[in-house]
Amino acid sequence: MKSAALAAAGISAGTAVQAKEINSKLNVAPSAEEDALFFSISLAQWSLNKALFGGVLDNLDFPAYTKEKFDIHAVEYVNQFFRSAEKSYIKELLKRTEDIDVKNVLIMVDSEGNLGEMEEAKRKQSVENHYKWVEAAHILGCHSIRVNAGGAGTEEEVAYSATRSLRELSQFAADYGINVIVENHGGFSSRASWLASVIRNTGMVNCGVLPDFGNFRVSKTENYDLYLGMHELMPLAKGVSAKSHDFDEEGNETAKDFYRILKIVKDAGFRGYIGIEYEGGKLTQDEGILATKKLLIKAGQSI
Repeated sequence: MKSAALAAAGISAGTAVQAKEINSKLNVAPSAEEDALFFSISLAQWSLNKALFGGVLDNLDFPAYTKEKFDIHAVEYVNQFFRSAEKSYIKELLKRTEDIDVKNVLIMVDSEGNLGEMEEAKRKQSVENHYKWVEAAHILGCHSIRVNAGGAGTEEEVAYSATRSLRELSQFAADYGINVIVENHGGFSSRASWLASVIRNTGMVNCGVLPDFGNFRVSKTENYDLYLGMHELMPLAKGVSAKSHDFDEEGNETAKDFYRILKIVKDAGFRGYIGIEYEGGKLTQDEGILATKKLLIKAGQSI
């Protein structure tokens, strides 16, 4: 980690102009329904993964479905549902969103290799595999791509490798005005103190995190404290993921306190998009999305 920090010191973190350009996309004006909130609401595509995997819903139709079904005007994509990363396909998706005035927020990137890979050739290939998604995000007008910082090795080894990869990828993304953000997504990345250290050691202004309300399970035997984790990650956040599963009769999430979490988010000065990511099984995906939206608005307005 010390070596990574020293290396970062010798690399430009990006000009002030680049930083302003990239992060101007993060602060947004809430819609009419959300005008009493300190954040705006987007929908994470994974919330509809069953419909998308099942062929009931196509990626190109996701923005229109989001607006018409849930009255949500901003979307977060998952690269697994893209038919292609070719520019013609991305531009068709952009046209669809422009036609209906839906904002493209970010692309969640999976299955492109581990950024914490130990083997150098594989590590560099993983970094390069993400380039096309940076370009896609740029075309769509997104502010970020979400990546994973996994790898097979010790805590220190993965941290060193992930730091190098994130720095290299962020340098590439800076030229496109795109942030590279890491989600707490299992393994070491779900240990918030570890992830925050990795991000800071990149030395890049466009490298941050996407704190997820529900992904603080490090291993089968270790769960990182959700509220501590949110405190540690929010100063580096360029987006937030509101993970939900089950709700009680009053509409509150049964496993986590949305009111307490949103207070942490607000106190950190966050004023961007919070993406709904429903993963429950008791409600349909549509019902779960609407329940999460209702709770976000209720809790957000109370803070």
